[in-house]
Amino acid sequence: MLIFFVSIAILILGYKFYSPFVEKQAGINPHAVTPQERFSEGVDYVAISPVKAFLIQFLNVAGVGPIFGPILGAVYGPVALVWIVIGNIIGGAVHDYFSGVMSIKEDGKSLPEIAGHYYNLVFKGVMLVFTAMLLFFVGVVFIMSPAGLLSNLSYFEGTFLAGNTFWVLVILAYYFLATLLPIDKIITKLYPAFGVLMIVMTTLIAGALLLEAPNLPQVADIFAYFNGHHEHDFLTPNPDGAPIWPLLFLTITCGAISGFHSTQAPIIARCLTNEKYVRPVYYGAMMCEGIVACVWALAGIAAFPGGYVELKAMLAQGGPGLVVNHIATGYLGVFGGVMAILAVAVFPITSGDTAFRSLRLTIVDAFNIPQSLRNRLLLSVPILTIAYFMTLLDFSLIWRYFAFSNMLLSTSVLWLATKYLFDRGTLHWIASIPAVIGTSMTVAYIATAGIGLNLPAEYSKPIGVIVAVIGLIGLVTAHNKRRLIRANS
Repeated sequence: MLIFFVSIAILILGYKFYSPFVEKQAGINPHAVTPQERFSEGVDYVAISPVKAFLIQFLNVAGVGPIFGPILGAVYGPVALVWIVIGNIIGGAVHDYFSGVMSIKEDGKSLPEIAGHYYNLVFKGVMLVFTAMLLFFVGVVFIMSPAGLLSNLSYFEGTFLAGNTFWVLVILAYYFLATLLPIDKIITKLYPAFGVLMIVMTTLIAGALLLEAPNLPQVADIFAYFNGHHEHDFLTPNPDGAPIWPLLFLTITCGAISGFHSTQAPIIARCLTNEKYVRPVYYGAMMCEGIVACVWALAGIAAFPGGYVELKAMLAQGGPGLVVNHIATGYLGVFGGVMAILAVAVFPITSGDTAFRSLRLTIVDAFNIPQSLRNRLLLSVPILTIAYFMTLLDFSLIWRYFAFSNMLLSTSVLWLATKYLFDRGTLHWIASIPAVIGTSMTVAYIATAGIGLNLPAEYSKPIGVIVAVIGLIGLVTAHNKRRLIRANS
């Protein structure tokens, strides 16, 4: 039980003490005129309160990621909690924070436009491809996962509501409206309430686990894990021969670090009324997502008396959605279980619609398209039509491309934040160190993944480390050159 409280405490302390230090490097100006004030047009640039902004950002980035990912990562045991906490503080929260900072300082623009400003047109083009690819895959994943969860509810068995196609079409119809309409018509009205729902349900699940779960991990388990002393299946380092590096880091992204979050930054950056709100909204939302991820990692570890074997069997039977069903119903009763399952179905939907909205904004920014209703229709209809046909493909294939593009984009954004800090002359290491680590993970995954180079697993670590070291050497060289130029100027 102690390991859970330690994890949550570290995340909160990270916000309390580390986030102000990060903010000092960013050059926040509370007196600056915001994009919302300059470009208010009643569609995307609409003023919202910081509390609403936080709840919307939290819901936008959370989705099903900090639930399904940690459940899948629980097969690695308590080390999953270690990754969530460390990844969140030094990587994910910094990544999300600078995504918001750069967007609000660049007129609320999307990532490719920011990349073109700080690097060049080539990097802008690369970021445009990465961003569009990720947003599209996120949108498709967040159609398929809630549709599958809703269609499999026993309460709908024997009715037309048990059909997956029905729920896919319903979700697509909602996405069409949410993508097309001004942000204050649906998103700012409903999403704060959904954000509160997520907080309440996560708290209920955490409380039930701490009081009733039979297999709570202990702090000593972490030390035993790294010392090679494993007393039960959850502490076996590679339960299926799957290497922790890099697969654990690709399995648990949301909650630790996720490139998808950076694609959501412009939505809220266009609505904030003061730069001082960037830290509580972006850094704060990511910290809260880390807490959600810790709860569900704990659930995957602690809720199964049979340990890893029982969890693995349930995952094979029905995936993480079935695990959520089992945990929610088992610990909260029928009513609480239904509430939790419906909440888990709502959360990905509220990220999927903003993914497609962000995709529209990214295309609009890249090609300078006026925001008329006709143009919004011309963009939304083909995007969602293609998305429907993508839902007919194998979910696991879509998820692999989502995971790959997610990590790739998060690493790219950290390098972009490094350049931002370089240009300011402030401490770039807060972004560049996680950028180097992320590069190593991403390259290691590409080296061994079936959708990448498909090399033997033993090659992934050295290849990733070598590329990361090269990146670090280049970074140090550039840093020293800049310092020399300043000294001579």
